[in-house]
Amino acid sequence: MSTWGSRGLRGSSLEELINHTNETYRDKKLALIQKIPTPIKPVEIDAASRHITLAYFDQKSTVDYIGVVQGIPVCFDAKESAATTFPLQNIHAHQIAFMEAFEEQGGIAFILLQYTSLDETYYLPFRDILCFWNRALKGGRKSFTYAEIDKGYRVLPNGNALLHYLEALQRDLEGRE
Repeated sequence: MSTWGSRGLRGSSLEELINHTNETYRDKKLALIQKIPTPIKPVEIDAASRHITLAYFDQKSTVDYIGVVQGIPVCFDAKESAATTFPLQNIHAHQIAFMEAFEEQGGIAFILLQYTSLDETYYLPFRDILCFWNRALKGGRKSFTYAEIDKGYRVLPNGNALLHYLEALQRDLEGRE
């Protein structure tokens, strides 16, 4: 059981970039993407201020974001890594199951992964994530490296879209045809 505040702000700068980008997409009528709040169960509430002082995560979350891009359902998670190796333990089995089911229903699932030490962000299609995941399940590496990801999916700023991931999404869609 994780307590609220122990990991709650991890990845906040990446999420701020994504949230700003999603507002830009909404304003330009390109997409409607919502941040999914992680449900918490309050344990202690300060009576004077009525603020939650201790809580735990009530249930497993699915992904960080869900929405629609020009009629295409999308869901994705935001991840950060200070190293050039990303441990798969940072992706949970219930997230893989959700993304897999989402794609089976005709949606597109992916991860936006920011390598903070390199100041680079990448779109990882679900098929690539699933490949790394299955490799680990078969006794292989329990992580993937920067060298293994497709650099053609780098996400760059474009105008007000600080992380313009729609170009990478378009490339992903073209690769499915």
